[in-house]
Amino acid sequence: MKSLDFVEQEILRRDLPPFRVGDAVRVHVRVKEGDKERIQVFEGLVIRRRGSGSGETFTVRKIASGVGVERIFPVQSQLVTKVEIKSRGFVRRSRLYYLRNLSGKKARLHSKVRDLSELVAPDVNDVDPNAEEVVVEAVEEVVETESVEEGGRKLTGKARKRAKAKEKAERQAVKAVQDAELKKQREAAEAKEAEEAAKAEAEAEAQAKAEASAAEEAAVEEPASEEPAADEEKKD
Repeated sequence: MKSLDFVEQEILRRDLPPFRVGDAVRVHVRVKEGDKERIQVFEGLVIRRRGSGSGETFTVRKIASGVGVERIFPVQSQLVTKVEIKSRGFVRRSRLYYLRNLSGKKARLHSKVRDLSELVAPDVNDVDPNAEEVVVEAVEEVVETESVEEGGRKLTGKARKRAKAKEKAERQAVKAVQDAELKKQREAAEAKEAEEAAKAEAEAEAQAKAEASAAEEAAVEEPASEEPAADEEKKD
């Protein structure tokens, strides 16, 4: 039996994280439909792990449209491509069957404060069940590394969060300064445009006054020139 156990230990998969009862996990399962294969994601709470070795299984429970749904997955199956840990709950039981009779806040598990940065998977969008592969529909952004280097030292846990918060505050300060500068430039451009418009209006008004005065002078000169012509006609 010892030799069989040794052989079995050699073939067991070691690519899955150390999840346990009480963890909220996301299980990626390969599903074959006809000639096509796709990855289906089942997200829920691990309520039991049973067995050991190649026959080990785990049960995941979730609430879908107000109805509890449970699935049993074999740990060593090649159809289970990946298991991601979302959060870790604090429990004292190996079977969480009592959750079947609870709902709402009563069905939530308490968690201890601890550093799970190496185990907890990052949050991703829901997977489209009609897609052939797992595709995350999100805008491509610059993804920060899991550990922030500061002074040649890698930060983890709370220190990493504080460093990220500090970096975010600095980015926001720089953005605020840039926004203020853009606003100042915009206001200066608007003031310049208003000044030019007022200047053009004043020039147009002055030109209109000059034309009006010239027309009045021309109207006064015309009667004066007609009077001598009338006197000459009388003499003739």
